[in-house]
Amino acid sequence: MLYWQIMRRLTHEEISRKRHSEEELRLLRRIPLIVLLDNVRSLYNVGSIFRTSDGARIEKLILTGYTPSPPRKGIDKTALGATRTVPWEHIRDPLAAVRTLRESGLRVGILEQTTASVPYYALRASDFPMCLVVGNEITGVSKVISTSADLAIDIPMYGMKQSLNVAVAYGIVAFHFVQLLRLSDS
Repeated sequence: MLYWQIMRRLTHEEISRKRHSEEELRLLRRIPLIVLLDNVRSLYNVGSIFRTSDGARIEKLILTGYTPSPPRKGIDKTALGATRTVPWEHIRDPLAAVRTLRESGLRVGILEQTTASVPYYALRASDFPMCLVVGNEITGVSKVISTSADLAIDIPMYGMKQSLNVAVAYGIVAFHFVQLLRLSDS
């Protein structure tokens, strides 16, 4: 029998059985990744990043500058409850947040195309713990943070378009990091 003849879509109940409760999530190990949003403007991108951060079980999300914070209708609509399961805070000054994180021993990586960018798949487990900075949809990561970063990480592009939506790009990199760090459900 061929796989497509026996494959079926999981029911909502079957999927729900795999879901951790909010209480369980507080006790589970998280990947050693703090994500800093540097002036991301779209409520929907912020909500999507929350949802991806929950799925990847990152350590923390830091919203900086004019990045909108929950509760907001657009964030809540796309986050689907992830604002309750992802540890987060808002820090007005992105550079101050980066300095504090660096002082606590984290490397700072920006998700940005630069002259010195390395592809996301070139990172190793030894590059963690890390603060990954994700920038504004139009202007990218601010210059002041870019010049203070330890490394720049990019996603090689093979078509005419040379960039992805910020939430999509973050999702690709976040789940690669989950695979790299072998996060289990324990």
